[in-house]
Amino acid sequence: MDAIVLLRDDHKTVEKLFKAFEKAGDDAHAEKRRIVDQVIEELTVHAVIEEQVFYPAAREAAPDTKDHVLESIEEHHVVVWMLSELAGMDPADERFDAKMAVLMENVRHHVEEEEQDWFPEVRKAMGRNRLLELGDQLEQAKQTAARDPLKVPSATE
Repeated sequence: MDAIVLLRDDHKTVEKLFKAFEKAGDDAHAEKRRIVDQVIEELTVHAVIEEQVFYPAAREAAPDTKDHVLESIEEHHVVVWMLSELAGMDPADERFDAKMAVLMENVRHHVEEEEQDWFPEVRKAMGRNRLLELGDQLEQAKQTAARDPLKVPSATE
């Protein structure tokens, strides 16, 4: 599968989880916990594979996107930090929904920038064959990627 298609599929999966969270009732604590646990796993794996596989390849193919890559790494850092807080938080905590709302806002902003501004540049720079090869690497990386936000290696490691 094409790397950008794979990453967009991940974005769609997370957006569906966000919508399910938004539809859950105020007192649906067990359902919200289940959804947030899925969000934590999906976003953690996604951040890891982007940083370890996709970003270095994209930066090499399209050097002009360096600033976007650096900004994205910092956005991931904020998201992973929020995920680690949500992982240990009781869904009945009055700050749980607010923290999730801020997370969703951050992720949606990140996705919009990637999909509208950055992915088209990367697609043009890489071409179909390289994106297919990179997609295979992303699939493989998903198998071993950290699922716990506290075990995500920093971008400098």
